[in-house]
Amino acid sequence: MALIFFLLIAIGVSGGFLWTVQEMVFKGKWSYFIYFLAAFLPFYITSLSVIYLATSSTLIVAVFQALKELIVLIAVLVFIFYNRKIFDYPFRLQATDWMMLGFLGLAFLYLLLPIGQASFVNKALYYKSMLIPGFVYFLGRNTRFSDLEIKRLFGIIFIIAIGAFLVNLIENFVLNAHLQQFTGYALYNEAINDIDPTGNFGLTWTFETQAVTKRLASFFSDPLEMASSVLMGFAAGLIWFLTTKKEQNWIYILIMLVSLGSLFFSASRAAFGAFFMMIFFVALVFGLYKLIAGGFLALIGFGVYVVFFASEDFYFFVLDTLTFENTSSIGHVVEWLLALDSMVSSPMGIGLAMSGNAGSVTDELRVGGENQFLIYGVQLGWIGMLLYILTLASGVVLSLRVFYQTEDKMIARLAFVAASVKVGLLLPLFTANAEMYTYVAWISWWMIGYSVNSYSRIRLYLK
Repeated sequence: MALIFFLLIAIGVSGGFLWTVQEMVFKGKWSYFIYFLAAFLPFYITSLSVIYLATSSTLIVAVFQALKELIVLIAVLVFIFYNRKIFDYPFRLQATDWMMLGFLGLAFLYLLLPIGQASFVNKALYYKSMLIPGFVYFLGRNTRFSDLEIKRLFGIIFIIAIGAFLVNLIENFVLNAHLQQFTGYALYNEAINDIDPTGNFGLTWTFETQAVTKRLASFFSDPLEMASSVLMGFAAGLIWFLTTKKEQNWIYILIMLVSLGSLFFSASRAAFGAFFMMIFFVALVFGLYKLIAGGFLALIGFGVYVVFFASEDFYFFVLDTLTFENTSSIGHVVEWLLALDSMVSSPMGIGLAMSGNAGSVTDELRVGGENQFLIYGVQLGWIGMLLYILTLASGVVLSLRVFYQTEDKMIARLAFVAASVKVGLLLPLFTANAEMYTYVAWISWWMIGYSVNSYSRIRLYLK
């Protein structure tokens, strides 16, 4: 059975990769790389797990691992080839461009300088994990899609959201188990990432709550990645619902509902908080102050339910979460304190590959690892963390300006999703190495780049 699924994955992924490459190379549509990423990244770890389960070959796994970076590099090379006079290319840098260049430039300096105890190979691998999203942003920054091409990307996002929920239903009501218990996930982690199986389900502790109930991940790598990723599906469904005629918008209500369903199946507290933060942001964007008031009333109602009506287990679960007394919350606090201590003692950073949960960071050298901002702060110092924060903030601000100023409905939708997702990811960024969630991170960086491109053209037009 594993061999059959391996063949299906191999045919599907290889076919998609080759189609994308021929569209880029022979037709000059280098921007089509984003379709391959949007379709492949949600299934990335599950695909690799099945491939290793069927073949037991680290070489074959490595080939499929490289495809996501390879497609981006090919897109960059094709872009350069089709713009041979690259230095004559009209490119007006905006605030987000400067911040992104400063952030990646600082990281490159730390790669070359003898800072930190990590090997040069590990530092280079870590820098690659930072550079590829930068390339994705750069490619988005230079992309101009037609309405139909943008619609295709949203179509993939909608299919992923619906598919994730359907798999959740199968896991919960048919299998009564995680999909990862059948895909060779634990075996893959043990052989490739040197991570031993843990938890009551033989996967990792991430796949269960403190009460030993399942946290489902669908075809994503873990429940936390799924929880962060469905925020993008919800934001996309919401803006299409708000900008589509009433008789045609029922499908987008379905998209929002299935995204919420997957959020519940993930049982991620940070993602729930992120969802409400995103709703608050949307209410501010559209001036829906009644929605904000309703949100506060719902929060008060939830508090009343917990105090007077909830079961004792749920009451103490919420209380321990708010007071940082449960195991997970204590773990976050400890990691934050370790990272802050490092940043205070070494304000210029201790070097690349010294913090976070990336594969190039060894356990012996790891300092902190459950806060994306502090992870960069530990490695690149306060300046590096500030540059990352300013890149995010300026990207959100410019995307909002595009949303308000553009007359193109498709561009407005894309800019709205870009800003909403980055705001929604703030809480997951505080509790996880969330830039490793490649689907939502890379696609949203591409959207930010596309929005900044649109903002640049709007400013040029206004002049």
